[in-house]
Amino acid sequence: MTLISRLHFGALALLVAVCSSAFAATVTGTVTNKTVNKPAGGDDVVLIAFAQGMQEAGRTKTDAKGHYSIDVPDNGMHLIRVDHQKATYFQPVRPGTTTVNVDIYDVLPKVEGVSTEADVMRIETDQQGLHVIENYFVKNDSNPPMTQFSKTAYEIYLPPDARIEGSAAMGPGGMPVSSSPVPAGEKGYYAFIFPVRPGETRFQVSYHLPYNGSFNFTPKVSLPTQNVAIMLPKAMKFAGSGSVAFQPINDDVNAQTFLARNVSPSQAIAFTVSGSGSMPRESQAQGGENDAAAAGAAGPEAGQPSAAATDTRPGIGLGAPIDTPDPLNKYKWWILSGLALVLAVAAAFLLRAKPVAPASAAAPVAVESLPVAAPASAGHGDLLAALKEELFALETERLEGKLSESEYAELKTALETVLRRALSRQTVLS
Repeated sequence: MTLISRLHFGALALLVAVCSSAFAATVTGTVTNKTVNKPAGGDDVVLIAFAQGMQEAGRTKTDAKGHYSIDVPDNGMHLIRVDHQKATYFQPVRPGTTTVNVDIYDVLPKVEGVSTEADVMRIETDQQGLHVIENYFVKNDSNPPMTQFSKTAYEIYLPPDARIEGSAAMGPGGMPVSSSPVPAGEKGYYAFIFPVRPGETRFQVSYHLPYNGSFNFTPKVSLPTQNVAIMLPKAMKFAGSGSVAFQPINDDVNAQTFLARNVSPSQAIAFTVSGSGSMPRESQAQGGENDAAAAGAAGPEAGQPSAAATDTRPGIGLGAPIDTPDPLNKYKWWILSGLALVLAVAAAFLLRAKPVAPASAAAPVAVESLPVAAPASAGHGDLLAALKEELFALETERLEGKLSESEYAELKTALETVLRRALSRQTVLS
């Protein structure tokens, strides 16, 4: 089956499921508290219906053994949400599924073992000034495993004049959702009210800055950070000026990258960018697959076997750094590939979240307010929903090791193209 045929078949299958006649089924499962390795009794279990605008379709509680049973009213796509100590945990319920088990964790405001693996700033210029997309890759290696959550679950510092235009968050193995950083004090200081669960959580913020040809950045990290990376178009210039030393990574055809290692919150970071330029997006997507094929022995993701057959890094080539393995290998698909931005846009477009109110001093607001489907015509909305589900399935299959790197890259590029076209049409129709 060709790639396009597979995409058409997947979308058609989902559309048929959405449009099928109503029926009644029951989903059962067990909720396990992995912090103590015991059943989670008394937790709320909520069924969320995609086809009903991401609205609640049912609710129950787990019994003393962590078991639950909930009726599913139709054959569409659903989510099981479990609420535990004010944090939420999701698992998909695909059509025909009858068993969904959910792992949850106890919650603390601050958890030992949480650090930032990478803070990556992607800087370019446009008609509005300086455009920055900043990605944070946060690792939770707590033992026993626990979720970090509070009104300042993950703190970030942006330039005081930053005008935030979009943001997203993604939990371990999850789908990006719209999540807005909330002002947390002094100008430029924000916090994501989003659970930092065991594993890797990703945050992305897009913002503009006023620009007159040169800008001095004085960023700050909130946690010990293994890698701070600055990416620029080749036409722009970079000059470090703080106590943190940046080293250039060997240039690739699209960008120049500067890297600082093992940065602590107490260290002063400063650098200046000047000139103008933009990242060539289309060549990035095309070049990524070629780089993946040629990448060979470059470093795999942390904790994974080093054999090429099990190398799951996306392989969008930045070129090797001064020393190897490349510490950015595992992040390149998020940084350079347009898919990262498309996923964030899709989260805002297809899973429009209710606005997050500012946190009160007493307690955090509800975690990751539930996405709400964007209004659209029936046919167009179903197509976007199908594409969203394909993206969700693609990421899930990649995490489960069901796709080779070449299959993942091929499908990712095709879905990116189709989703861009669909989102473009949605913009026209809106």
